[in-house]
Amino acid sequence: MNAAVTTTTNNQSVNVLAKPKNRAWERFKSNRLALISLFIMAALILLALLAPLIAPYDPADQELMNRLKPPSKEHWFGTDDLGRDLLSRVLYGARVSLSVGIFSVVFNVIIGVVVGSLAGYYGGRVDSILMRLVDVLLAFPQFFVLITVVTILKPSLFNIIAVFVAFGWMGKARLLRGQFMSIKNREFVDAARTIGMSDFRIIFVHILPNAIAPVIISATLQMGSMILTESSLSFLGLGIQPPTASWGNLLQSAQSLTIMTKAPWYPVIPGCMIFLTIMCFNFIGDGLRSAFDSR
Repeated sequence: MNAAVTTTTNNQSVNVLAKPKNRAWERFKSNRLALISLFIMAALILLALLAPLIAPYDPADQELMNRLKPPSKEHWFGTDDLGRDLLSRVLYGARVSLSVGIFSVVFNVIIGVVVGSLAGYYGGRVDSILMRLVDVLLAFPQFFVLITVVTILKPSLFNIIAVFVAFGWMGKARLLRGQFMSIKNREFVDAARTIGMSDFRIIFVHILPNAIAPVIISATLQMGSMILTESSLSFLGLGIQPPTASWGNLLQSAQSLTIMTKAPWYPVIPGCMIFLTIMCFNFIGDGLRSAFDSR
């Protein structure tokens, strides 16, 4: 009898501990737009990963006799001004554009977490030095700095991601610093110090899991912004260079009046992909904000 009661009590304890995660997932699922956007983004990432297997043509193959062909059974999205299959180039372009957004934000979060955690936890001189560095970097107009740096360096996928990482982590650091400053003096942190836990363990095991939610939301929203920025750079001719396909340089190659009049579907398709991706990331970020909101 006692064992049964104990088992029941233990099960109830487990259920109580599991409830916050379950409630967050339930709140996220209740946001239909966020859930649909999550499935769409998962599908886009899967298509990008499988592009070499599912693309009907080599994205660099040119057939000048098939220039600017409209969508058909042979070419579902039509062909571009050099006769290349537009569906294949959109799929390969997804690999580039999504890589820029995802990898840039991942490294931004890593740097922002380290800087924000150290500044918020230690305060004092450490906080002053790190936050002055953040203030200096935030003082530069980011887009113009990106244009300048990419112009000096050779435009490539690696260089663009490196520039985005160098100038994209400051907001995460400031956000996490504020979270740490509001959490570090709570009772469970004092208890961890009392029993002799190291600062590393207190920061990354006890405080960070309770402070990371706003950073995750911000990172999700930033992915769409990074993809849009890369597309803007590519549209200006300063991003990913042909023949490598990205959604931005597909738009850039379709901006002539001849293409706009003879093949109006050409700029619409990569433009819709950019729009869809950014909207999905924004809806996912909105869903995460509602899911992590304890109120």
